[in-house]
Amino acid sequence: MKRILLLIVLSSILSCKQKIKEADISYLNGYWEIEKVELPDGDKKEYKVNETIDFFKIENKKGFRKKVMPQLDGTYLTNDLQENVSILLEDGDATLQYKTNYASWKEEIIELTKDKLVVKNQQDMEYHYKRPAKFSVK
Repeated sequence: MKRILLLIVLSSILSCKQKIKEADISYLNGYWEIEKVELPDGDKKEYKVNETIDFFKIENKKGFRKKVMPQLDGTYLTNDLQENVSILLEDGDATLQYKTNYASWKEEIIELTKDKLVVKNQQDMEYHYKRPAKFSVK
């Protein structure tokens, strides 16, 4: 009986994820730099330097994400390519639904704060993002 109780407690701790509220969605807006990816088998891939950064612009649970490239003067180089994003909120769960002319896919938001974003894709890969550090050589 003690083992069953211990298993229940451990599984609830390990499976904890943040309840996402509509007010939290505004945290998505802005720049996000990938920090690491956790693979389903437990392996991790760390990112020390990123050539591209994700930029989100969301209003009323709809918007876009695009890749931008940080420049040495502190600006970002961008192009016209972007992914349309809509957000589905249901019972504290939030899903990012992406759509381009070529594909559509989903990612579940596991954690979202002012400085941290964790999403899980349909292949059970977890992407951990942080706000990029500002830099300039001016």
